[in-house]
Amino acid sequence: MRAQQRKHSTPPTRGARAAGTEVLNLPLMNKGTAFTEDERSDLGLQGLLPPHVETLDEQVTRAYEAYARKTDDLERHIYLRALQDTNEVLFYRLLLDHIEEMTPMVYTPVVALACQQFSHIYRRPRGLFISYPLRDSIPTLLRNRPNPAVDVIVVTDGERILGIGDQGAGGLGIPIGKLSLYTAIGGIRPERTLPIVLDVGTNNTERLEDPEYLGWRHERVTGQTYYDFVDQFVQAVKQELPNVCLQWEDFATPHARPILERYRDELLTFNDDIQSTAAVALGAISGAIGVTGKRLRDQEIVFLGAGSAAIGVADYLRAAMVQDGLSEPEARGRFWLIDKDGLLHSGRTDLAPEQRVYAQRPERVASWPRTSRGAIGLADVIGQIEATVLIGLSTVGGAFAEPIVREMARKTDRPVIFPLSNPTANSEAAAEDLIRWTEGRALVAAGSPYAPVKYDGRSIPIAQCNNVFIFPAVGLGVVASGARRVTDGMMLAAGRVLGDYSPARKDPSGSLLPRLRDVRAVARAIATAVGLEAQRAVAARVRFLRNPE
Repeated sequence: MRAQQRKHSTPPTRGARAAGTEVLNLPLMNKGTAFTEDERSDLGLQGLLPPHVETLDEQVTRAYEAYARKTDDLERHIYLRALQDTNEVLFYRLLLDHIEEMTPMVYTPVVALACQQFSHIYRRPRGLFISYPLRDSIPTLLRNRPNPAVDVIVVTDGERILGIGDQGAGGLGIPIGKLSLYTAIGGIRPERTLPIVLDVGTNNTERLEDPEYLGWRHERVTGQTYYDFVDQFVQAVKQELPNVCLQWEDFATPHARPILERYRDELLTFNDDIQSTAAVALGAISGAIGVTGKRLRDQEIVFLGAGSAAIGVADYLRAAMVQDGLSEPEARGRFWLIDKDGLLHSGRTDLAPEQRVYAQRPERVASWPRTSRGAIGLADVIGQIEATVLIGLSTVGGAFAEPIVREMARKTDRPVIFPLSNPTANSEAAAEDLIRWTEGRALVAAGSPYAPVKYDGRSIPIAQCNNVFIFPAVGLGVVASGARRVTDGMMLAAGRVLGDYSPARKDPSGSLLPRLRDVRAVARAIATAVGLEAQRAVAARVRFLRNPE
């Protein structure tokens, strides 16, 4: 995207002035003030633009000046979205030149506010709204897409947007933001991406009562009716775009894993919250474990939160532990997962199958203190075991209280603590508190961006465990390799490569994850690993078919 914008060679179709207006209204073709004199004459743009011909660099300077004048994050988000809708090459060049500053504006955490305000800041159409009342016309809706060739779809139903919950049709802001980064970081052509929201209604009273809400004003469709609608969508995608990579985004826990398991063997698909979150956490933890000088197999890992994202992270860490030499039962025994009803243990009857994998044996916790409801809480677990890793995916702000953190730090020299819930208000602890409570010894990565923490004369970087390190690279890897499926092996490969790029591996005082300014180089390495794993998996399957014995 750093190259100068290419000359648009398609001749006008309805006379010079109409063609010029068409070009200026097409964000992929519009070069604005960068159109040359010859292009202006050929395309009927003379008089429609100021006389000075700017370079792309000059446009970026002017665009950044306008951006810098915005007084709050939502206004900055609106400005960038408007630029994306008018001149995509300029938008991506501006984003890349200021990627550390602007990624939080187009993606997390500001995109959460943008989803809440989606109906109020809506300007121009982008992507597809597939609403339940039009369920029998989904193939037609897909054929209405702006561009026929699509490499990547990001789809949400808007029910679990980051940590702010049900936003209904406003959830489309998430796929739009994600796909911006598929292009900026993964190099996927913007016209070959498609954001989609499955509008099945909303249970958010504030949205339903908002006179400006743009979605279907109805309570959420549930049960088998909901799954039938999702299936209609998937079958239409398979029919219309059989080779597309379909990313599921921000589906509620009861739906996320069943949908993934139902379709992962039918098309090229993955769930970002389950698999990308797991891969980036694996990469960050690999960097942290490298600092401690210990092995992953030696860790005792505690999770606050046992939803789809937490189970996904645990699954990948468990697989990595097995690769590090543990047996499956030994690896499972090193995980302590706590949900709103306490520690997962096999005496509980309310656990989902994927949660039961991590249920501790009752005899291991029989003598532990419990609440009046019989639950074993986070403080109890930290008090009873020598936890080395603490991961938060609970969306409960402040849940990593000072006594809990200090108790963990008393038992381990370099506690690894990851409050991963978004947005910042839902983070289990503030990074500066974790550093202070552990006398600067904690190895911290967070779900939201934090400035470096000043402590004892040092500046301690706080890595953001951001899925942006994974999903654009996976998209590039599967598109470039022509993969037919996204496997856990491919995602594990992505996490391992990310861990290899951890600055902390070379400098123990460095960040656990690379800088955002380096993310494109890291993405290329991850995409290569994903593509090679895709080829290896195909080769292994072919060998198996040829040698069934």
